[in-house]
Amino acid sequence: MNETQNPKISGEAELLRSLGKLARGLSALFWGLPATLIICVETANVQSLQIIEIIPSLVANGLLFFGLWQMSKFQKQERPWLAALDRAKLLVIVNLGLCPFFYFQNKLPNEIYFTGAIGVLILSSLLFLFNLNFVLKRLGAMLPDETLRHETREFTTFNLWLLVLWVIFAAVSIAALRFDLQTRFDQTAWNWIERARDTVLLFFGLTPLAITMALIWKTKEIIFNGVFGARQ
Repeated sequence: MNETQNPKISGEAELLRSLGKLARGLSALFWGLPATLIICVETANVQSLQIIEIIPSLVANGLLFFGLWQMSKFQKQERPWLAALDRAKLLVIVNLGLCPFFYFQNKLPNEIYFTGAIGVLILSSLLFLFNLNFVLKRLGAMLPDETLRHETREFTTFNLWLLVLWVIFAAVSIAALRFDLQTRFDQTAWNWIERARDTVLLFFGLTPLAITMALIWKTKEIIFNGVFGARQ
């Protein structure tokens, strides 16, 4: 009797540990996403940046990597799930490597190489959010909650389209500046165009972030309810 029960108990204990690490990883992602955005934006806007002021952005990105690393302890046999996590972790590592360029670009704002590195950091951050939605979609497919599975599938698809639109709109805006279209409008009209551009970019950028955070929170709550509800 004990021989048949012990593997079962051991398996349940291992599952609970992996679910606990999964919930911990989701919590790190939930708090790390807005922290990374706010810290990196503030770091980029500092007038006279010191090298030590890069540390908060490194810590915030490190929190995202920690969250993904914790989540990788769940369902290790699922290769598509682990592949999605590995892609997201790789992009976080890229972001960690590019964060110091905030300091270099602040000190040498006319250096095109440093400005290009910041552009790559922005693109890498968008790709990270893009891949994080694939991670949540894979996770939703593995959890036994049909409502979560449906919502994750629908909202991640919506997020991906918004991120694609952000890239397209940003590319059009950069092209407009490069071809100096400002000269074709008077100053008042151009100011309105710039405000509309900033509003659209904020909508296409912040909406996927907010939806992703909501999906992370709901997934974490379902895991907690499933674990503690099953033990009551």
